[in-house]
Amino acid sequence: MIDHVGFEVADLDRSRRFYDAVFFALGARRMFESEHATAYGINGPTIWFTVRGRPPGPGYGHLALSAAGTAAVDAAHAAGLAHGGADDGAPGMRPRYGRRYYAGYLRDPDGLRLEVVSHR
Repeated sequence: MIDHVGFEVADLDRSRRFYDAVFFALGARRMFESEHATAYGINGPTIWFTVRGRPPGPGYGHLALSAAGTAAVDAAHAAGLAHGGADDGAPGMRPRYGRRYYAGYLRDPDGLRLEVVSHR
């Protein structure tokens, strides 16, 4: 149903460093790059980050990424912290969302809330 999702960022190079690391830990990669946009995915560009000349508002959204297991959640969370992200909830079980719901939360360099989740 969803073809792609896009988010505006203030500094595309800074966002690329952050998302290159996070998506690599999840088995995805950069699939498109131009002066004003970058897209990531596995089989095609699905998640886009663009620069439009205006910064995003604080706390402007929530993006949840699927991970293959708890080790991938841990690795993506660590990669995000090492590349300019801020912790917004350490990886761990979140039983209020389901008995096998394991997630970690970050804020990307622009304040977007990023969740990395495994249901395994």
